[in-house]
Amino acid sequence: MTLNYYQNNAQTFFDGTVNVDMSSLYETFTRSLAPGARVLDAGCGSGRDAKAFMEMGYQVEAFDASSALVEMARAHTGLPVQLMTFANVAWKEEFDGIWCCASLLHVPAVELPGVMRRLADALKPGGVWYVSFKYGDGEREVDGRRFTDMDEVGLRRLVEAVPGLDILALWGTQDKRPERNEKWLNGVLNKAHGNIRLPVKFPSP
Repeated sequence: MTLNYYQNNAQTFFDGTVNVDMSSLYETFTRSLAPGARVLDAGCGSGRDAKAFMEMGYQVEAFDASSALVEMARAHTGLPVQLMTFANVAWKEEFDGIWCCASLLHVPAVELPGVMRRLADALKPGGVWYVSFKYGDGEREVDGRRFTDMDEVGLRRLVEAVPGLDILALWGTQDKRPERNEKWLNGVLNKAHGNIRLPVKFPSP
């Protein structure tokens, strides 16, 4: 269902997301990355973020489940973006950072723990991992896409189910697209390091 949506609406999705300014989120993620670090953009969509990380000097790998978006992301980034799903992730301790911007939110709740463990396995010890979900609790379908929404309690519970994974930061933001008025839950996770949990606080309108 969700994959069909992106296949059928790839150009519209690309056009609506490729130029969104994500610099404030990049800053939170990259502050823990060394120069030239290896980064995985998991569920890269348009390739916007993969391109930004590449231009910052990081070694970037990217994948998406939509063949239409993979072609667009390859053209946009010049990277050999892979066609694959979270179920295909089999890397072992290869990345210093993993970026999951608005991608894990399409995974059914029952499958999320397994997906999280596979991605955690791909992260090097000490690595950082950015995730974002639409803020809420539960699963829903909207216009041909399924969403697993997440609040701070749900994300903490999810992270606690993955050995060696901790939350470094947890915060809320408004949607970066000017025509949207949605709230997002953002998290930066860390593999096998200290656990500092910050409260979610949405910025004032």
